[in-house]
Amino acid sequence: MLDSLQERKVYEGILLQIHQIVQEKNLRPGDKLPSERELSEQLGAGRSSVREALRALELLGLIETRRGEGTFLKHYRHNRLIDILGFFILRDYKTKKDLIEMRQVLELDAVRMACRRATAKHFEEMERILAAAEERIEQGEIPTEEDYQFHRVICRSSRNSILHRIWAPLVEYSDSVRSESLSREGRARSAVNEHRQIMEAIRAGDEEQAVERMRKHLENSKL
Repeated sequence: MLDSLQERKVYEGILLQIHQIVQEKNLRPGDKLPSERELSEQLGAGRSSVREALRALELLGLIETRRGEGTFLKHYRHNRLIDILGFFILRDYKTKKDLIEMRQVLELDAVRMACRRATAKHFEEMERILAAAEERIEQGEIPTEEDYQFHRVICRSSRNSILHRIWAPLVEYSDSVRSESLSREGRARSAVNEHRQIMEAIRAGDEEQAVERMRKHLENSKL
């Protein structure tokens, strides 16, 4: 029992130290992690323990091992864990309702901050996303990814990293809800128009108008 507990603490400690290395080196998705041997030396842990920790991260879809190349960080959006969790979370009506309410709270606050903090770069990105969404609609496709990216830019333009980190998984969980909403007749085009109106209110720095437009947009997006 004690051996098992000790092994778990070593294993958890390695995971925390790997996270610290990622933070200190400012590694991003696509960047290469130190090798198993290097991690073992840096962390002062046995290679078998390091191997187990890396295997756990790979199973979660947070890293990937490429034969002959090494181990690389993956973006959390590219793994299936989010889809699996989202499937179970959204089966409960109350949880689904709470999720939508929480997203609204975060997005309305993000809009308020964006009115004061958004830069020209953010607006250029919004314009590009809206143009891509309109092109997708013209081709008869549903711009689900563009919808996500537009809201993500607003959260990023709030320049509050904590708000963005909380917002991202919430929206990931509700991906199926967003897709179903945008699939309604005429909804995709209406959503793009609403996005443009929100952007213009933010550009004008009109918090009251921007918040109201975002609130109406989120209401219209509900099923």
